[in-house]
Amino acid sequence: MKTNLITPEGYNQLQKEHDHLWYEKRPEITKIVNWAASLGDRSENADYTFNKRLLRQIDRRVRYLRKRLPDLKIVQYDPQQAGKVYFGAWVEIENEQEEIKRFRIVGPDEIYDRKDYISIDAPMARALLGKEVDDEFVVRTPEGEKLWYVNTIEYLK
Repeated sequence: MKTNLITPEGYNQLQKEHDHLWYEKRPEITKIVNWAASLGDRSENADYTFNKRLLRQIDRRVRYLRKRLPDLKIVQYDPQQAGKVYFGAWVEIENEQEEIKRFRIVGPDEIYDRKDYISIDAPMARALLGKEVDDEFVVRTPEGEKLWYVNTIEYLK
C-alpha cells in the first residue's frame, strides 16, 4: 500500500493537474470527439478513435485524482526536523566508491517525472529516516548490502 504523505508542493501540483485536465484538456478533447462523430462513419475515423481513447485516459486520471487527493496528508516542515532526515528532506549521500547521490524524500505520488525525488516507501528512504550528517547506514539492494554516509540534510522552508 502507498503512503498517503505528500509535500505541499506535490499536493499543489496534483491539484493543478486535476484542474488542467478537467477544466481545459477535457472540454477541448470533447469538442474534437463531437466534431469527429458528426462526420459519420466512426469505424474508420482516426480523429474520433484517437480522441475517444484520450478522453478515457483523462477521465481515468481525473477519477484517480479525485479519489486520491482527499486521502493525502500534507506534511509541512517542522523546525524540530532540523539536523535529521525526515519526510521532505533534501539529502546528499555518499558510499565508499565515492558515488554521490542527492535527492528529496517525498510521497509516492510525487516521484513521477523527477529523477531527484525518491518515495518515502523506497528502501533507501526507509534506511535514511532519523539519520544525521556523518551517520552511516546500510541499504539492502538486489546486489547485496551497501554502506552509505550522510553528507548533507536540507529542508525547503
